[in-house]
Amino acid sequence: MNIKEFLERGGDYFLPNMSIDLVIIGYEDHALKCLLLRMGERWLLPGGYIGANESVDDSAKQILSNRTGLEDPHLQFLSVFGKRDRKFRDEWKQFFERSGLDWKEDYWINNRFVSLVYYSLVNTQHTHPMVGNFDEAFAWFPFDELPDMWMDHKDMVLEARKRLKDDIHQEQLSYKLLPEEFTMPELHRLHQTILEEKLDRSRFQKKMLASGLFERLPERHKDAPGRNPYQYRVK
Repeated sequence: MNIKEFLERGGDYFLPNMSIDLVIIGYEDHALKCLLLRMGERWLLPGGYIGANESVDDSAKQILSNRTGLEDPHLQFLSVFGKRDRKFRDEWKQFFERSGLDWKEDYWINNRFVSLVYYSLVNTQHTHPMVGNFDEAFAWFPFDELPDMWMDHKDMVLEARKRLKDDIHQEQLSYKLLPEEFTMPELHRLHQTILEEKLDRSRFQKKMLASGLFERLPERHKDAPGRNPYQYRVK
């Protein structure tokens, strides 16, 4: 579907007034980062619309796969964002005028939209972000250094950060941010980064090993001089 058809007839192909936004979280240089797209002078989350004949979850999975190049990425529902004045009309108008594109007030994308928000944990080394028809660039931003963002997208990122803190207490998910093989010190450091607090290393390792989720590999990790911790992977 080209841009002209998308703008003029997109309402015939997608569910009206519904969209999907994705908080895609990675981990680099001991920091949690979020994948953002630049559109005009501001940044926004990757997202898209729900096909008229698609389930919501299937649409979210397809959008995430298209944006990251991952075949089977982690995906969890986060929340619904739907304030009564949630419209992007002004942002779209500014972008179209700056880009030299025709602008019409009755384009379906100017209507109020309720967003179904998901979050995903990805290994940045295996993630290959792609821009869409309107995006001009992409970048990974640390959670503590978010740029100026469209409407409520920053609130979505902060909500995902809060949810991740809660979720890793209930389920082992954090390893999805690491390479396939990792050490317990690396996993420990990651948990401290997510929770923003110090964790006793010995207790943490005992808890992780007691979960039965991780398999210890025979060869030790030898990058760090003087200390050669074992490597692990998920069973």
